[in-house]
Amino acid sequence: MNAAAVIVVEGVSRSFGEVHAVRDASFEVHAGSVTALIGPNGSGKTTLLLMLATLLRPDAGSIRIAGHDPVADPRAVRSAMGWMPDVLGSWGSISVRRTLEITGRLYERSAAASRERAQQLIELVGLEPQAEQPTRVLSRGQKQRLSLARALVHEPSVLLLDEPASGLDPAARVELRTLVRRLAGEGVAVLVSSHVLAELDEMADAAVYLDHGVTASAERVERSRAQARDWRIRAIDGAQLEAALVRLGLAGTTTDHLGTSVSVAGEREAAELLARLVGEGVAISAFGPAVGDLEHTFLDLARGDAAGADPAPASTEGSER
Repeated sequence: MNAAAVIVVEGVSRSFGEVHAVRDASFEVHAGSVTALIGPNGSGKTTLLLMLATLLRPDAGSIRIAGHDPVADPRAVRSAMGWMPDVLGSWGSISVRRTLEITGRLYERSAAASRERAQQLIELVGLEPQAEQPTRVLSRGQKQRLSLARALVHEPSVLLLDEPASGLDPAARVELRTLVRRLAGEGVAVLVSSHVLAELDEMADAAVYLDHGVTASAERVERSRAQARDWRIRAIDGAQLEAALVRLGLAGTTTDHLGTSVSVAGEREAAELLARLVGEGVAISAFGPAVGDLEHTFLDLARGDAAGADPAPASTEGSER
């Protein structure tokens, strides 16, 4: 990427007694991009985000957010950064609108500017019907919308999102993806952690893979991405598809209610397979990877760890997709 690195993490570690939550994390997030932070439960993602958000001090290594050190100058980092935690802490008796106005005042905006910004954000995240309601009556999904709005009050250049889609219905998830991409298009550097990898596949430009507190190197990620994966095929006539696959030497594939899965080494081989099936006269109705890029890479990295592979040295940049 040509854009400047706005988040720079180098050799960061953090322990809690004998528990090494983050052992060696190194990566970059660039302006105008969305980077996914991916890892299994217990991998250290939340601890890492808390350090980026100035809420935990690293034991070793360095962090820079918009050029500032979260330990030495947390005020400057908080001015540049919007932080959306997994669970919203709010004033239960105060309305959505007043919550956003107070947040604006905490960022030293004038009362008039805070009122104007609160209205903009209420419209942006779709909370107009709840604007005058106390936050204690909000649903989980509505609280997530409020949390995102609160993170955007001061128009940050860096945005940290921890499970932002949690509790959102399908339509709201689509709106979230659109909004995050819009913010990136305006130059914001976005780092988003989520267990919903399908959501991240449609949102992220790059990814950081974290496991046992260590970020996977770009080389290790690229090897995992290159591994063969299943592609799912559906045809108007399932029996015709199966017969064509046998003729092409691809017998032994699995079939379920979602279609027939075939192991394919890469996009070029997939394109060739599709052309050959069409050439066999098969009417294909759906053809694509059985899982997204991020899930495929994540699962392959997890298999490598389960097999006892040593963690590769961390790279200094999120792997581009």
